[in-house]
Amino acid sequence: MLTLASKLKRDDGLKGSRASATASDSTRRVSVRDRLLVKDEGYYQGGKFQFETEVPDAYNMVPPKVKCLTRIWHPNITETGEICLSLLREHSIDGTGWAPTRTLKDVVWGLNSLFTDLLNFDDPLNIEAAEHHLRDKEDFRNKVEDYIKCYAR
Repeated sequence: MLTLASKLKRDDGLKGSRASATASDSTRRVSVRDRLLVKDEGYYQGGKFQFETEVPDAYNMVPPKVKCLTRIWHPNITETGEICLSLLREHSIDGTGWAPTRTLKDVVWGLNSLFTDLLNFDDPLNIEAAEHHLRDKEDFRNKVEDYIKCYAR
């Protein structure tokens, strides 16, 4: 698995084909695209999922913005790529949100966890996927496998 943290270090200033830096009036954002390979466990095994991470100038005081670019059937990721992961929230009442002590490595581990132990069907962002899992686990697994075959190879 390539981690965004190692990607940032390897690109030395983000000079690479999959990384770009853009400047605007008052903000310079860094955008990094990388793939997360899910190993041999869970519904998403064998899938390769691409994420885009925008690191704002105010990082580490604010979290990066992360989007899943690979279409996926997942209770915590919408089909348009929005991600529900507590550590990506700037303000969190439960204390699990972003803190200046967090790093991009924490983000990568959090994303990886969405495919294993943080797979959350009780508080989903994609309600349709979560309800599908509750209704018919086998059909849910089949739809996940179809999405992996079509979009995540």
